[in-house]
Amino acid sequence: MDVTEAQAFLQEHHRAVMHTYREDGSPQLSPVTVGVDDDGRAVISTRAPSVKVRNLERDPRTSLCVFTDAFYGPWVRIDGRAEIVRLPDAMELLVDYYRRISGEHPDWDDYRRAMREEQRVVLRIAVERAGPDVSG
Repeated sequence: MDVTEAQAFLQEHHRAVMHTYREDGSPQLSPVTVGVDDDGRAVISTRAPSVKVRNLERDPRTSLCVFTDAFYGPWVRIDGRAEIVRLPDAMELLVDYYRRISGEHPDWDDYRRAMREEQRVVLRIAVERAGPDVSG
């Protein structure tokens, strides 16, 4: 699978498991909701104090296994390096992320307040590789 095919899959499918590296090098896995921005980067909203953010601050390498809502069926793997965008710079990215995945919010002021209270950040992942390359 090429990167363009994986990016197209992310436009329609938003369930994923994210892999980051713990300090000892062991895997840390997190269920996430993922979208794709206009530049083809995978985008994720998460809380700044989360383990995945701490791991990515130390080592930006990450992988995502993205699948359909049905779980079984088509899926993609993407590998890349994450950039962490923090508030206040992240606010309009968070709005864009929500719109791409869920549509319009009934109260954008309330959404923005919640993003500040929850200390949200946006993870942007440049897709360097995609798979699967084989099936079976």
